[in-house]
Amino acid sequence: MKNTSLILSIISLVAVVAFGIVSLTKGGKTAAQAEGEAVEAVACEGAIVYIDLDRILMEYDMANDLRSVVETKVQNIQAEVNRRGTKLEKEVKSFQEKMEKGLMTRSVAEVQSQKLQKQELEFNNYAAQKQQEIQEEQVVMMNQLGDAIKTFLDKYNAEKQYAMILTSQGGAPVITADPSLNITEDVIAGLKAEYIANKNKKNNE
Repeated sequence: MKNTSLILSIISLVAVVAFGIVSLTKGGKTAAQAEGEAVEAVACEGAIVYIDLDRILMEYDMANDLRSVVETKVQNIQAEVNRRGTKLEKEVKSFQEKMEKGLMTRSVAEVQSQKLQKQELEFNNYAAQKQQEIQEEQVVMMNQLGDAIKTFLDKYNAEKQYAMILTSQGGAPVITADPSLNITEDVIAGLKAEYIANKNKKNNE
């Protein structure tokens, strides 16, 4: 018979994955981000420019809205995993205590042990499934954001005609550059305006 530490480990694992989701796109501004805000982009047609993806994910309204939806889903999943895990943990402890006190016959203990082992297996499968669901929520959210940003940048650059738009995230691949080539501020403004317009359009349909 497995002890309750395995159940607690599974709950903790799901919680770690969940924490990774709710932390996604959150964070404070880095020094590079603050520096980029202070200089207005003046890049001309044909220039190689860059965007700070970390800052876009932090300030883009769509990212905040999607994160809020995913957070709610993740919290509900985590609560249900915790509830089931705690219930099973109590049943295992109760069984072990009765065994230690000799409060059940061997035949009854064997039946109860098999029942709990089946419940543990079902819980393990359930927790693994929910962990996978959480990870899939993250992938879908990032795909939606990536598609929205890429679609906007295609239209944006059709007008600006930059030679190339690089992406800086966590300091790479743009390690250092002229701040005037940082078009993040302009891109965020455009993304926000487009997202708000699309939301208003849907609300009016």
